[in-house]
Amino acid sequence: MSQINESAIRDVVTEVLSQLRASGTIAKTPAILSGTGRHGVFADAETAAAAARSGFEQLSKKGWAGRAKVVEIIKSMCTANAERWGKIEFDETRIGRLDHKIAKLLGIKNVLGTEYLKPYGMSGDAGITMDDSAPWGVIGSITPVTHSIPTISGNIVNMVAAGNAVVFNPHPGGAKCAAVAIHEFNEVIKAELGITNLICTVESPTIESFNELCASKNVNLLCITGGPGVVDAAMKTGKRALCAGPGNPPVVVDDCSALDFDKVARDIIFGGGFDNNLLCIGEKQIFGVGSAYQKTIDAFKRQGAVLLTQQQTEAIKKEVFDIKDGGGGCSHAVINRKYVGADAAVLARVAGLTIDPKVEMLIAETEADDLFVEEEQMMPLLPIVRTGTFEEAVQLAKKSEHNYKHSAMVHTMNVSNMTRMAQAMDTSIFVKNGPCTAGLGMGGEGYISFSIATTTGEGITTPRTFTRFRRCTLVDQLNLF
Repeated sequence: MSQINESAIRDVVTEVLSQLRASGTIAKTPAILSGTGRHGVFADAETAAAAARSGFEQLSKKGWAGRAKVVEIIKSMCTANAERWGKIEFDETRIGRLDHKIAKLLGIKNVLGTEYLKPYGMSGDAGITMDDSAPWGVIGSITPVTHSIPTISGNIVNMVAAGNAVVFNPHPGGAKCAAVAIHEFNEVIKAELGITNLICTVESPTIESFNELCASKNVNLLCITGGPGVVDAAMKTGKRALCAGPGNPPVVVDDCSALDFDKVARDIIFGGGFDNNLLCIGEKQIFGVGSAYQKTIDAFKRQGAVLLTQQQTEAIKKEVFDIKDGGGGCSHAVINRKYVGADAAVLARVAGLTIDPKVEMLIAETEADDLFVEEEQMMPLLPIVRTGTFEEAVQLAKKSEHNYKHSAMVHTMNVSNMTRMAQAMDTSIFVKNGPCTAGLGMGGEGYISFSIATTTGEGITTPRTFTRFRRCTLVDQLNLF
């Protein structure tokens, strides 16, 4: 007997069912089986997208109450499963810190839901007009290995609150934990609302499944979180794409006698050290102005950071960066993924240095053109650069950020300098006198999102980001007064 091609059979069955539904021979069914034994987890992107289309149609019949209920389910499940899911993700990815994986899941309760979508009504002599937000339908989402389940969960809250279904093509390094959470989300949603396949994912994602998802007629909008390559590919698909691209956030410490430098150090260690610097908003390089340079270094040491010698810094640099020939006499640095999100103690051992495992941050004195300054290294090792003036610090900070327009931070008591840097950087997030996390409502006012669409300009995503603007006008003299 010849070997059965399961994929071919599945394609034939899907096509036949589609034709029968279109002809009215059979009723549309909301239940599309995944074949993987897990709810919403599919072997290929097109079947996943078709299933998500069915999920969208089911959600549409449930109205606002249905959306709100799904948001409630996602938030409560993230809280209840934070420790278990955090450990599952950490065991799969082996990057970052377990306690911070758990903290990110606990933070999903602060993601905006249906309450953020408010219509705007106008009434006048000519009638009534209502401006409202409509769903796109099915959103194709690409998520990173750095925050697998948190990004998926946050996206679901925003996207479903806006009335959409979603199909994920997660980073292969975090696909297993994503499938666990998505299956469990769907099972509870089905039990509570009777909706199947509202959230779908590809079991073993690849670049081919990414391309298939982007090309699918069932996908109406793309939300991409990734590096320049995947963002560039998404923007060439012809579909509207919300793209959260790379970042390399700088922090400037001004020469202000009124600054509490110990607080400055604590803020930078907390933000830059969170999940071992995997946050895209995390402080990646420091520019110290005048006497603030040495004051900042001294404060770092008092707050438990370890200052590396030049020799130790070079040893780590040689290990974590690979210099690749780009052709034409050009070369570029590539991060050794083995050290992305590694503990500070792991990096220190590369330089022959044994430190307390509880140390959260290494700091290194470098020049402005150092690889640790120029590259988004995503490690708890921050370079600090000496600058003579605030103007020079901002200029170097802007250069190091590469015009990604992602995030930047400043510590100063000079309001004029705050404004000057904010205008010069023109980033989606700008934090003054606090850790980077304050820009997402953690230690500052506001709300959190794990997709920050810097490349395409939407900034911190909300439910409104995933809607179409819609206007409805009734022409008549309907005024009551």
